[in-house]
Amino acid sequence: MGHWFSRNILEPGKLPLLLALTSFVLAFLVTRTVTRLIRAGRGPFRNVSSGGLHIHHVVPGVVLTVLGGFGAVASGRHGAGAAVFAVVFGVGAGLVLDEFALILHLDDVYWTDAGRKSVEAVVLTASLALLVLAGFSPLGVDDMTAEERQDRVGFVLTLVLNFLLVLITLVKGKVRMAVLGILVPLVAIVGAVRLARPGSWWSRHFYRRRHRARARSRVRTYRHDRRWTKVRRRVQDLIGGFQERVPGRGPSS
Repeated sequence: MGHWFSRNILEPGKLPLLLALTSFVLAFLVTRTVTRLIRAGRGPFRNVSSGGLHIHHVVPGVVLTVLGGFGAVASGRHGAGAAVFAVVFGVGAGLVLDEFALILHLDDVYWTDAGRKSVEAVVLTASLALLVLAGFSPLGVDDMTAEERQDRVGFVLTLVLNFLLVLITLVKGKVRMAVLGILVPLVAIVGAVRLARPGSWWSRHFYRRRHRARARSRVRTYRHDRRWTKVRRRVQDLIGGFQERVPGRGPSS
């Protein structure tokens, strides 16, 4: 276990990614804590505004992300500069994705149900970064030996096949599985084989005359959502604080 950890997590080339992931998660947690205190009217923290304009933390987040990204590209993967810019990028990304729902809807939906998309984006991003740290490569390239990589035909076919599986999973309406399938091909295989979600592109075009498949898709989706939606919302409430009551307000505002 220790050898695996040092080989996959602590190897020098992955140190910037480890620092970026750590600062990303910490920035998100600190930001959520501060916003929850502001919403509850506790502590010294207050909303930042200028000339009556509320400045969301996505603004400094974008600035830090740009600085960290360009700085990381210029400094390479080694040295103190790479470590510093990785931290700057991680903090900026944490601030930006904490308000991912605001960018998506172009509206201040931070404490609404739509704002849960921000928590989903953060959890998914952290999971993908952790998988990369653990040794997974996009589209399953890590499963290929050095000899197989020299065979360009097999290499390209593997990439194309995995890409098609991810694409099929995506058009079947399974966005989370498609994203995870980029790093874990088995997830994309499962998503591509199973029935599409109702309303997806695949369902509209391939289930139009397949009434039985359309009915099975609706039943399976209903059972899946009934089983997992409550669990997902509880995790989102725990992380994002959506159900916290504010004096003089309802559960959300």
